[in-house]
Amino acid sequence: MDQRKCECGHTNPVGTLLCESCGKPLNVEVFEQIQFPDMRYEGMARRSQTYTKKWIDRIWNTFSSVKIAIGIIIVILVASAVGTVFPQQQYIPVPVPTEADVARFYTDTYGTLGTVYYGLGFHNLYSSWWFVTLLVLLGTSLVICSLDRVVPLYKALSKPRLNQHKSFLKGQKLFGEGELAPDADQAELLERSAAVLKKKGYRIFRAERAIMAEKGRFSRWGPYINHIGLILFLIGVLMRNIPGFYLDEFVWVREGQTVAIPETPYYIKSENYQTTYWSEEEMPEKLELNGGVIPKSFQTDAVLYLNKNADVPGKKPDLVEVQKGPIIVNHPMIEGDIAIYQSGVQEMQLGALNFVLVDVKNGDKELGAFKVDLYNPVVEQEVAAGIKVRVLDYFPDFIMGSDGKPATKTNLPKNPMVALEIVDEATQQSEKLVYLQGSVLTQKSDARFGLTFHKPDLIDISGLNVRIDKAVPLIYFGAFIFMIGVAMGFFWQHRRIWVQTQDGTILLAAHTNKNWFGLRREVDGLVEQLQLPVTIEEKTKA
Repeated sequence: MDQRKCECGHTNPVGTLLCESCGKPLNVEVFEQIQFPDMRYEGMARRSQTYTKKWIDRIWNTFSSVKIAIGIIIVILVASAVGTVFPQQQYIPVPVPTEADVARFYTDTYGTLGTVYYGLGFHNLYSSWWFVTLLVLLGTSLVICSLDRVVPLYKALSKPRLNQHKSFLKGQKLFGEGELAPDADQAELLERSAAVLKKKGYRIFRAERAIMAEKGRFSRWGPYINHIGLILFLIGVLMRNIPGFYLDEFVWVREGQTVAIPETPYYIKSENYQTTYWSEEEMPEKLELNGGVIPKSFQTDAVLYLNKNADVPGKKPDLVEVQKGPIIVNHPMIEGDIAIYQSGVQEMQLGALNFVLVDVKNGDKELGAFKVDLYNPVVEQEVAAGIKVRVLDYFPDFIMGSDGKPATKTNLPKNPMVALEIVDEATQQSEKLVYLQGSVLTQKSDARFGLTFHKPDLIDISGLNVRIDKAVPLIYFGAFIFMIGVAMGFFWQHRRIWVQTQDGTILLAAHTNKNWFGLRREVDGLVEQLQLPVTIEEKTKA
């Protein structure tokens, strides 16, 4: 590697801005200039400015660029914003059991924009491979940016230069120079300066003809503590892609239904759902509700089961009750690492159609009642002695397809059509009936059998959000570390004051990373208290 030699004789690595020995700038002559080499890393050589030939150097230099990091952050922010335009798939407010239903939901609800949104994969944005890749790139940039800067900073701060070159002192924003009296005791002057600065909380470093006073050095590590917190935060977020570390599923459970919770050995059953409303007596003041009501709580009385055969593929589930109780908004059911939240509801939904089979040719004599479960219709039922009802076909959300054949728009029983066959085993006669929108269509004009309707079964469907997040402690810890770094860098400043004597003159210079006004007051106080023969000059830029 090439070297750069200072006039003091010290050889510095390429990329060094200030001599590691005397502090003299290596690429500028400092007289009355207003610009000075960057003091953030004390002019030390950074790896990205030193090695440039190998392919690994190019990768390092790319990711050590703050511009690249900002570019990645902007892309992540834009993508995250787009991901909030429409709800993510797990938050769709209606049951969508198949991928076709998901695609149909975005198209029907949001039109062409919804179709494009789904087609580009934004409906599952935060778990997509390219979004995870962006997070990995951001983490890589944070690590390399930090290492590229923290190593030279540590080297510079661990061995502070004391007898600085005069050009270094003149290059600081605050600088003063004055002639000492011939009989002045230079050593005693430096001792007095050190005593005054020590009372102000400075740590004193001494040399033969110089002192350096420093305080708040730890604040320089604030940005790197921030980076450590962000890296831990990102690791926690990326851990969610490891199987078993994170689960965020939304399941719909009808009253009386038991469903499997995806990717877990658990099943959940909804025994009852209820919405509680505020009464007028509970209201702090009378409200004009115009016949409306205000919900007080949403509650699902649930039973959680553990499938003991979950690890045996193909074996029938063996369910054991592990917990039973209410699931209320903000009060989840918790079992081990799993938490089940009340997150949605579909109230008063069609659950079953209730019919009575009548003998039309016998004075509409009632033969028997039967029920058609709209979520799991029974194929065959016996409604009277020797008379059976068979479900031939069922379309939950009936539409007429473009081919002229019946089809279903969704899997939800919004507009049910049921094709039935009535079989009289005694006479070996059968008739076909079709129920649609409150009407019955018969196969024969002189049909023997007919249907009368009773009130349908209305059910409530609970929307339960199931979560497992083992990475939360690490995410919170990373956020805590980040805030420590923010406090370190925000509330404290790194201040340094140099006092040197050279050839009958006294040189005084000061530097800080922020709050120059406060540093100027301390320097002016030092000059006034010791009556130093210097006039402090303040440059416009350090």
